[in-house]
Amino acid sequence: MHKVTFIPGDGTGPEVAWAMRRCVDATGVAIEWEEQHAGVDAMEEKGTPLPPEVLESIRRNKVAIKGPITTPIGSGFRSVNVALRKELDLYVCLRPCKYYPGVRGHYDNVDLVIVRENTEDLYSGIEFDHGTPECDEVLEAIQRLSGKQVWPGSSLSIKPISEFATERIVRYAFDYAVKHGRQKVTAVHKANIMKYTDGLFLSVARRVGEEYAGSGVEFEDRIVDNMCMQLVQKPELYEVLVLPNLYGDILSDLACGLVGGLGVAPGANLGEGLAVFEPTHGSAPKYKGQNKVNPVATILSGVLMLDYLGEKDAAKRLESAVAAVIREGKDVTYDMKSYRDDPTAVGTSEMADAIIRRL
Repeated sequence: MHKVTFIPGDGTGPEVAWAMRRCVDATGVAIEWEEQHAGVDAMEEKGTPLPPEVLESIRRNKVAIKGPITTPIGSGFRSVNVALRKELDLYVCLRPCKYYPGVRGHYDNVDLVIVRENTEDLYSGIEFDHGTPECDEVLEAIQRLSGKQVWPGSSLSIKPISEFATERIVRYAFDYAVKHGRQKVTAVHKANIMKYTDGLFLSVARRVGEEYAGSGVEFEDRIVDNMCMQLVQKPELYEVLVLPNLYGDILSDLACGLVGGLGVAPGANLGEGLAVFEPTHGSAPKYKGQNKVNPVATILSGVLMLDYLGEKDAAKRLESAVAAVIREGKDVTYDMKSYRDDPTAVGTSEMADAIIRRL
């Protein structure tokens, strides 16, 4: 019996999360679900989007899976997803991007994995608002120490890149490649411009890569803007990409676009003995309660969870069932039809039903 923290999320989160839960249960794997709530609804009820009992549950059960949670833009509380990663030191964001026949897209030969560092870089949350005494003090220090002028009235975000965090994320990428039979790891950076932060990331990645020289896994690096072009032109050349936090966030969405969009993109956040699985897409609150959104990304996140739990046969069966439903193209949501207004499109729950029938 596996104990798993189940966080439905908000917006359309509960709809896709419950679809995933039914599919995982249908594999026959024994899971004791512990339901916890975070996000907008928890904010209204408890005054915080991430109640302490949610973190306690994840620490106790070691494994969690969640539906998407809304992050307000520009104001309001910071991202619950970012808070979870920082509080639990979930330093790996794992995002497989794989093409499934039947998905509308421009490529049919993509099967790559994004390994994104989760704890530092510009997402570390070290910011100073313009006009505050703290920001003015930092601006003065920058000018004094670097001799460079920053426009008055600027806001600041600090970008820390450490040897420690870089080494463990690159090492994870190589270990993943070895374990899953991948033949190449590509480190992505902007070291030609940011010579100290991204320069450190690249130098550490190269050093770690040398340690794996006899593993059969090749190492290479790409500048991030060139990497974007490479993925659009010839994505089949890449297998595992390892990136700092911000670049990883951006390129994971780009890679999802190559395989049909966020609706088919699962994700995992991993630390030392802790794992939180979630779809890559957002909560789409405007569709809340309409039984309309695509549950595949969340169900495939359930596949990743099953694999992590050691239930590899169940994981393969569930992924095969998802692939079969997509390939047939009959019982799929509107976004997976050739025309988005196709009247034969089914709802979130009905697509899960079709997947369950294939198990």
